[in-house]
Amino acid sequence: MTNTSKLEPRKAFLRKIRDPETGEVIDHGLCLWFPGPHSFTGEDSVEFHVHGGPAILSRLMQTLSKLQVYPAQPGEFTRRAFYNNKLDLTEVEGLADLIEAETECQRKQALLQADGLLRKLYDNWRKVLSEGVASIEAYIDFGEDDNIESDVVERTHGTLKKLISDMEEHLADGRKGEILRNGVRTVIVGEPNVGKSSLLNHLVQRNAVIVTPIAGTTRDVIELSANISGYPVLIADTAGITDHTDDIVEAEGVRRARKHVVNADFVVVVMDASKVAASNVTYDDYVHEYLSSLGIHELLTKMGKQRFVVIMNKRDLLSEEDERRLSDTEGVLISCKTESGFRDLLRSLTDRFRNICGNPSAESPTISQARHRNHLTQCLRHLQNYLELCTNERHDVAIAAEEIHKAMRELGRITGHVSTDEILDIIFKNFCIGK
Repeated sequence: MTNTSKLEPRKAFLRKIRDPETGEVIDHGLCLWFPGPHSFTGEDSVEFHVHGGPAILSRLMQTLSKLQVYPAQPGEFTRRAFYNNKLDLTEVEGLADLIEAETECQRKQALLQADGLLRKLYDNWRKVLSEGVASIEAYIDFGEDDNIESDVVERTHGTLKKLISDMEEHLADGRKGEILRNGVRTVIVGEPNVGKSSLLNHLVQRNAVIVTPIAGTTRDVIELSANISGYPVLIADTAGITDHTDDIVEAEGVRRARKHVVNADFVVVVMDASKVAASNVTYDDYVHEYLSSLGIHELLTKMGKQRFVVIMNKRDLLSEEDERRLSDTEGVLISCKTESGFRDLLRSLTDRFRNICGNPSAESPTISQARHRNHLTQCLRHLQNYLELCTNERHDVAIAAEEIHKAMRELGRITGHVSTDEILDIIFKNFCIGK
């Protein structure tokens, strides 16, 4: 092998890579030397960039084994970086998300987290708690001493109330970061033969679903992934919803469609534009009756207008007058046959997905993991318990202060200051070999 002691750190050098026993040249490659602690893992590291043929790689691995080294386990480099305080757990998880990111918005969110955005926020909160509990314990130990100000507890209470407010605001984010990380669960619903499957094919940009003029072609839920303006979307095409069927398979498809709507982040309602135009009621009344017939009107009302969109397909069947009239409604008018109106649809979907997922930025860090949310919720509960205990005139300050210690431990579990091997295994096992 090459002698790394002669290499200048963090610079690439072209060298002959040899077997240390026989002196045989294995390959000509680039060698980089990273002495600790200024390396990814914090330990001495060397990289060999060689040609990627299987024979070269096999011989190189055999030669390295003679030096009593072993192939890295999944996530081992990142685990070592964590143990050497080069990364905390939020940065580790951000790095894992960055590797898995499939869309631009996912990449931005993961990169911000990998750069330590959440770590800085949670470390600041933990510092506030540590200073608060230190003041309270000083008051407990030296409360009768003139050196301790009498209002130290009240000032600490004010600081903790501000922190509680910040945490509540942080948690009340509509799960934006988690939805962005996992994908917006989107369901396409409507009556049979309104063009749901055709719309899905356009959104995923391939003929993924069978489309026929026969109503009831789709009998089960079909799920596909799409990238819409940088937002990851998991789209489910469902069977046409109707209450008038004796077909047990179709009835089961309807039941599954409604179940998917209940669990969705976003709903796409598809209608036949020609039927809307031919009706004797206003657009709003038609939509109300249509959603009621699908059995989802009350649910969508609770979700809010930003969580669903109404699409009128078959625009090509409309007269010019009907097209002008329906274009002035809140619905999006399209034709899957002629592909008209899809620019308006894309704009409408992008606005709604931006509202659901947010826009990743350094100024507004978002929670991206359910694990973080669980620990933050517990942290908030302990702080609220502390203030509640302090309102009791007969409270024991020392017992109340333990709630702050518990809150600090919950924050520590997010960043890795307090953790268990089980938590670490769950996080690191998702990394690829050697990373």
